[in-house]
Order: sequence, then C-alpha cells, then structure tokens
Amino acid sequence: MDFLLNIWSFFASNILTQPAYFIGLIVLIGYLLLRKPIYEAFAGFIKATVGYMILSVGSGGLVNNFRPILVGLKDRFNLDAMVIDPYFGQNAVQAAMENIGRTFSDVMILLLIAFIFNLILVRLKKYTKMRAVFTTGHVQMQQASTAFWLILFCFPSLGSTPMLILMGVLLGLYWAVASNLTVEITQDLTEGGGFCVAHQQMFGLALFSKLSEKMFGGKNSQKLEDIKFPGFLSIFNENMVATAVLMTLFFGAILLVLGKPYMVEAGFIAESQNFFFYIMTTSLNFAVYLAILQLGVRTFVTELTNSFQGISNSFLPGAVPGIDCAATYGFGSPNAVTVGFLFGAAGQFLAIIALILLKSPTLVIAGFVPVFFDNATIAVFANNKGGVKAAMLMPFIAGLCQVFGSAIIASWVGLAAYGGYLGMFDWAVVWPIFTVLMKFLSYAGVAVVIIILIAIPQLQYRAHPDTYFLITEDYDAYLEKVNAKK
Repeated sequence: MDFLLNIWSFFASNILTQPAYFIGLIVLIGYLLLRKPIYEAFAGFIKATVGYMILSVGSGGLVNNFRPILVGLKDRFNLDAMVIDPYFGQNAVQAAMENIGRTFSDVMILLLIAFIFNLILVRLKKYTKMRAVFTTGHVQMQQASTAFWLILFCFPSLGSTPMLILMGVLLGLYWAVASNLTVEITQDLTEGGGFCVAHQQMFGLALFSKLSEKMFGGKNSQKLEDIKFPGFLSIFNENMVATAVLMTLFFGAILLVLGKPYMVEAGFIAESQNFFFYIMTTSLNFAVYLAILQLGVRTFVTELTNSFQGISNSFLPGAVPGIDCAATYGFGSPNAVTVGFLFGAAGQFLAIIALILLKSPTLVIAGFVPVFFDNATIAVFANNKGGVKAAMLMPFIAGLCQVFGSAIIASWVGLAAYGGYLGMFDWAVVWPIFTVLMKFLSYAGVAVVIIILIAIPQLQYRAHPDTYFLITEDYDAYLEKVNAKK
C-alpha cells in the first residue's frame, strides 16, 4: 500500500499538480492513441508543455507586477487583514491543519479520490450527462485543500477514511458538474475549440453568461470588439495600447497615493529611480505579460484539443478537457480582459471600503488572482453573450461577491485567523452555501448538495437533448442542427 501511495505522491507532486507537464502528458497519450508517429507525439508534448509554461510566465508576471500595490495598500494604511488568493488560501489551510494535528498528505489522497470519481462520472456520461474532465492540476490542489477544511469543519468527529471518501465524492462531483456547466458557453465563445473551463469560477461563468444573455443579449447588443473609436480615440482600437493606457491610469493613481517614499522604504524601487518611469514600466509590463499569456494559450490549446480526440475516442467518448480559464483569453475581444479586471477591481475595492466602514471583524485584502483571473474571465464570457454593458456590470457584481462572501465564510470556518482564503467566485458564493447546508443539516445537507449537483447536468440535458452531446462530438453538425431550428 505504501508503495502505491509513494507512486501516487510522485505523480501528483511532479505531474498532476504541475499543469504544464500534465497537459503535455495528456497530449502525448492522446497522439499515441491516435496512432501518430512517436516523433509527432513527442513534438506535440513539447509544444503543449512549452505553451503552458509561456502562459505561466504571463500569469506569474501579472501577479508579481501587481504585488507592490497589494503589499503597499496593506502596509501603508495599517490594514491587518486576510488575503483572498488561492495561494494564501492554501497556506492558511496548511497552517490550520498543522494546528489541529492533521497532515497535508490527506489532501493529496483526497485529490486522487476526487479525480478518479470525476473520470468515472464522465465515463458513465450516458447516465450522468457529464462531459468534462478537470485537468487543471494546480487548481485541483488549491480546491482540495479548501474543500478538506470546509468539510472537516462540518464533520469534525468523522473518521479519517469515511471523511476522505465523503470529501472525494463531493469534490469529484463538483469538478465534473461545474466544468460541465461551461461546455456550451466555451464552445460558443471559441467556435468549437474543443475544451471547457476548469478553474475557480465555473458556476460564476454559467450564471453570469445566462444573466448577460437575458439582460443584454440580442441583435442590438454591442460587443467590445465591435466598438470602433473615432479620431484620436482610435488608438484604443488596439488592445495593447488600450491595456497600457488604462493600466497606467489605474496603477498610476494607486502608486501616487502610496508615494515614492513608501515604495523606496519597502524596497520596491531604488532612491535614484525615477518614480514616473517606474509607474510607466509597471503599467506597460501589464500589457507585456498579457501578450505573453495569450501567446501561451495559442501555443498549447490547439495541441491539447487535437490530441484529446485520442483519449476521447478510446476511453471517454464525447468528453472534453477542462483547462485553465486563461485559455479563453485568446478568443472574443482582447479588451474584455482589461475591462473585466478594472470593473472587478472596482467591485472588490468598494466592498473592502464597506467592510472597513462597517467595522467588520474580518478585513479583506484583494488578491490579484481573484481580481484578475475571475473577473477577466467573467468579462470575456459576459461580453460574448451580452456585449459591452454585460462585460462591465458582471465583473463588478462578481467583485462584490468575492469580498463579502469570502469575509463571511473565512470568519465562520476559522481560516481568516490564518491570513488567507481561496476567495474566487465559486468558493466565495457556491461552497459557502454547501457548507451552510452540511453544517446545519448534517448528512441530510450532504444529500441535498449531492442531489443538487447530480440534478444540474440532467436539467441541462433535458433543455436540449438532441444537441447536448453533439456539441462536443461534432461541433459543425451541432451548428447545422441549431441553425436549422431557427
């Protein structure tokens, strides 16, 4: 048993939770199953792995670029608060578990059980109606740790093995159902890209896409990519220029409030460095890292979707891979990413100010991952379904939910005391609801959560049974059928 556990630990640590290698492995296996020559399969592995590494460089650069502002706002105004961010959230869970004598290895076992259950649910898609495999390994690790703590909070006296089985079923079901919710909207956005989103805001994407379509959809809804500015404003027609200018205004305003003396004292810039050009460089780097991220997306997404046909044909017919939300940034309007970030940040900052004014016992510091990746992704999908107004309103609402929801749940379950919480939409809104049901209804609450999750894909299927599986199996045939109905 220890031997098998060691093999799993090695695989989980070096491949499953390292998404570049996991995506590369999927591509390699997929091409081999398609009977491609070994050299072509290996080339696909390299392109997919390097592409994801490029995406990671862009993502990491965006996070690091924003760090001085987050640290500065916390230190400059003496805010002692928890940070809503997946990495801070994972560290908080680790510290909390150590405090009660639990080891983090339990989280790795939970991840294995949940991932296997996700695969089983998709394999039985004829009955479950679930079509998506969650392949975003680092996100799985973050969610497994947070889910572990939330369920442990609800059932503190449950034995170790029953606890892991219960957690694995709930988390695996969430992965399968939530990523499945994004299949239609992602296929629509990418025009049959052959993947869906497996990240931290899957319920949010489905909800805001539906709201965008209901509130702003229709032939007259103007999308961001349709806007053509006249005169000197035409410079904003270029995504790179628009991003650079808007970020200069955003970063510049906050950095001026923080002031050069603080930035020097904190070690972010040298005394001799010109503050104006520091602001310019920080702002322009945002456009640089966003361009790098989009290059990474283009590099690995094609390889993944093409090769996944081998896995789909052999083991999981009709299934699609669920991948990082950043993979959608290469589709739709490039400006949606910037708009989503700005309006999501506005929502988060407004909610934080409200917590301060209301003298909340738990204050929140905005983490870059939720404020950017949650809200930029929501804007991309909202713009696709409802246009400009949706791309501005939906991230703003999401920003409010991320802060208020995280403050409430993290305080209740005790993670606020350890300085962090995952904080992204599903974990600030959906999982708190699950936690309330399980805490107050006990095992009846678990049954309610499971029934709700199982029912969601069944309801999706009943809404359009003739095209439900066709959209992943043959997108062109799906379009023909849909157009024939109009």
